[in-house]
Amino acid sequence: MSTHGKAPPSHVGPNAITQVIAALRHRHGEPVCAKVLAQASLVRYAAEAPSAMVHEDEVGALQRAVRAELPPGDAAAVLREAGLRTGDYLLAHRIPRFAQAGLRLLPAPLAARALIGAIGGHAWTFAGSGTFRAMPGHPLAVEIAGCPLVAGQSSHVPLCDMYVGVFQRLFEVLVSPRAQAVETACAAMGAPACRFEMSWGTQPVPVADSAARDALAG
Repeated sequence: MSTHGKAPPSHVGPNAITQVIAALRHRHGEPVCAKVLAQASLVRYAAEAPSAMVHEDEVGALQRAVRAELPPGDAAAVLREAGLRTGDYLLAHRIPRFAQAGLRLLPAPLAARALIGAIGGHAWTFAGSGTFRAMPGHPLAVEIAGCPLVAGQSSHVPLCDMYVGVFQRLFEVLVSPRAQAVETACAAMGAPACRFEMSWGTQPVPVADSAARDALAG
């Protein structure tokens, strides 16, 4: 994955804003998108989405606004789509074609290990001031302590739908078309870190509870 130089640890890539806006417009139209941006005090992005690193507080504010303005299932669907769109952007613009081809030639366990190593090397672009940790295996687990997506939020279900969408897209394209990504623990639920598990093949990945499974499927 290519980069453009590191930003302060409290900043993340603009996809955390731009792809949420795109998903809102796609699913609910401009009036709802404008209402969400107003709720997040980010109206300035309605006319021109950011192209540089953004402060993670803006990302958290937008996540909270989506959940405040939309029913839970709709909010989860918007944020998951934003994650899928981010994954598509990374595949098109940030992960070199030769690297993608090389990963697809590897057995799934090796491809997963290599991919998560590359993701970890660029965790500063999406984890912000949070701490990223990867635990290879099957399922492969990733944890983000201090996750910027759920700052100041509490919930009885996992809330990091956007990260789930990113991991889903990258793993299904680069590791296995049968790959599945889920969030199995969330700081918004009181966990010490947000935990994501990626599997491929026939081994199922646990979801925190049935309500979370329904939200992710939405």
